[in-house]
Amino acid sequence: MTSRRPPGPPSYSARSPFKQAVAPPVEIYAVGDRVTHDRFGLGRVIGIEPAAVLVDFGHERARVTSPFTRLSKL
Repeated sequence: MTSRRPPGPPSYSARSPFKQAVAPPVEIYAVGDRVTHDRFGLGRVIGIEPAAVLVDFGHERARVTSPFTRLSKL
């Protein structure tokens, strides 16, 4: 009989050369912030939701969901 490990992320010892991946910090946005998006270009935050921001890009308004990988503050 073999024992099975419970599913989940692997555990690493403190001396392990294989470090756990660190999640990048989630950026906090405020209404009025100037932002840039990889697809839509320059814009301004016009609304905030718990898991998304509403951005006016001039030609279009978009709801960008978290994580904001394509959105960055200027």
